[in-house]
Amino acid sequence: MPRIRTCVPAGIAAALSSVALTLPAQADIPAPHERATARCAYPSDILDLTDWKLTLPTGEDEDPTEITQPELATFSARPWVQADAACDAVRFRAAVNGVTTGGSSYPRAELREMTDDGEDEAAWSTSDGTHTLVVREAFTALPEDRPYLVGAQVHGGDDDVTVLRLEGSSLYVTAGDDRHHHLITDDYELGTEFEAKFVAKDGEIDVYYNSRLQTTISHDGDTNYFKAGAYTQANCDNSEPCADDNYGEVRLSRIKVTHS
Repeated sequence: MPRIRTCVPAGIAAALSSVALTLPAQADIPAPHERATARCAYPSDILDLTDWKLTLPTGEDEDPTEITQPELATFSARPWVQADAACDAVRFRAAVNGVTTGGSSYPRAELREMTDDGEDEAAWSTSDGTHTLVVREAFTALPEDRPYLVGAQVHGGDDDVTVLRLEGSSLYVTAGDDRHHHLITDDYELGTEFEAKFVAKDGEIDVYYNSRLQTTISHDGDTNYFKAGAYTQANCDNSEPCADDNYGEVRLSRIKVTHS
């Protein structure tokens, strides 16, 4: 069979060669399934959740859903706890109609400090060693009528010791039942990221905001642990609408605990 040759004019051949040289190498073009795969499938891809457990605003009355390790390592629950689209933070959301624990009338999507790779609940003393929580977060949504939300706290036994609490645009550090113990700012804007730090030692807890000491709280106890996330301070009795789209939300981009 005779060999067939195709002749391409010199000008066209040169143009085709130029186009070919401008195309990216095939190895740099992701396959379709790779383009569709998120860089972070779970919150644990962003935050180290090894020594934490998660409480959700879902489940049975006074018996909310809890997720512990190792399940927490591959867990996500939209819209209550999910990785941000940019894969640089985790969003925690609790609606006013959410399930609550037996000890509270308010719903939460919140982490609770654990030990031994999530096996046991943490309980440490403020008079023995130094215990530090650092969080980088932003309040991103508040419930209607009662726009109150807790973003991080030191808890002791059956009650909170001190929390970071936003009421409208006023951000407070609480001390026991005194929810207005210390005003950090009265001009907080939703979405503003900040760093908060709790340092417990020598029977006291120092609270920092963006590296500046805000207040020191006296507290002597040996059943303490850290918590962080969205603990909405509103429910269907004081906030409308009583629906999933009425919620408090926190965006958490860093969480670190150290004990020494």
